[in-house]
Amino acid sequence: MTPESLARTVARDRRPEPAGPTDARRYVNQWVEREAIGAEEVSAFVLILRTRGCYWADEKGCSMCGYAKDTLGRSATPEELAEQLSNAVARYRNEPYVKVYTSGSFLDDREVDPESRRRLVAAFSGKARRLLFETLPEFAVAANLEPLKSEFAGEIEVALGLESTDPTVLGRYVHKNAPPSEYLAAGDRVRALGLRAKAYLLLKPPYLTETESLRDVVRSVGEAAPHFNALSVNPVHIQNGTVVEWLFRRGRYRPPWLWSVVDALRVGASRRGESRLVSFPTAGGLPRGPHNCGECDARVLEAIETASLRQEFGPLDDLDCSCRTEWEVSRALEPLGVEA
Repeated sequence: MTPESLARTVARDRRPEPAGPTDARRYVNQWVEREAIGAEEVSAFVLILRTRGCYWADEKGCSMCGYAKDTLGRSATPEELAEQLSNAVARYRNEPYVKVYTSGSFLDDREVDPESRRRLVAAFSGKARRLLFETLPEFAVAANLEPLKSEFAGEIEVALGLESTDPTVLGRYVHKNAPPSEYLAAGDRVRALGLRAKAYLLLKPPYLTETESLRDVVRSVGEAAPHFNALSVNPVHIQNGTVVEWLFRRGRYRPPWLWSVVDALRVGASRRGESRLVSFPTAGGLPRGPHNCGECDARVLEAIETASLRQEFGPLDDLDCSCRTEWEVSRALEPLGVEA
């Protein structure tokens, strides 16, 4: 099965049936996590709204993304979104950083209508200092962003899933719907409007070796830095109903080593320019997430998070474990198609 046919087969199976009104009034999830605004460590309120999700997931979808399973299978009404927001705001404790996700694009009218977007942004205005949402590049335009600027008193940060600045990696392996140039241009548009732009960069897309993926993400840091205020290295974790899971179940994919995340930050730090460089691995230390040997995972994850929050990457040089040799050997054997 070719990567193209596999992607379309998986896409057909992951979209849920249209949900009823009860499910549509409940957001997917909410939690509080560590973050930073400048040099200050703060708490971030994270909210995942339940919407129709990413339109691209219906057509082909990204090889590592299974968020379509958390969607409504249809568009949410303004009333349903208002109730989700009301339920979330009841749990908000004036955290200075707010992140809102929709399993797709916050700026796509099919997911969140313009009035609901304004209502959500206004709900956190005067309380949060920074509000982040994610979108595909075609929606990051002045017509969608200008109305939100006037509703929010703090900083708005627009996140884009660039993943890689290599067109082949992005199109053939990640299966994005647009080339890197469109993501870079969207970052420029966002910044020209006086907003912050953030890019997600993927570590170890399918079909790349550990070494190839490390080189790709480090190069992408340098090429994306002039277009974004912040860059987040996101190591792949295995989500249900994805191309990556299909490969993983057949023994053809291993999530990245945490040592690769460490190196991505250490080497990328010299190429990030004035951009913040961070990594907050999802499912770190678990078999389906980025992991090492199990003995050092918690310690390495804590060091990665601390370096990201403080923008101090020197301490990463001091990390060590016997499994680092295994990581190095496995990379040396990759050209032979052999795992250590």
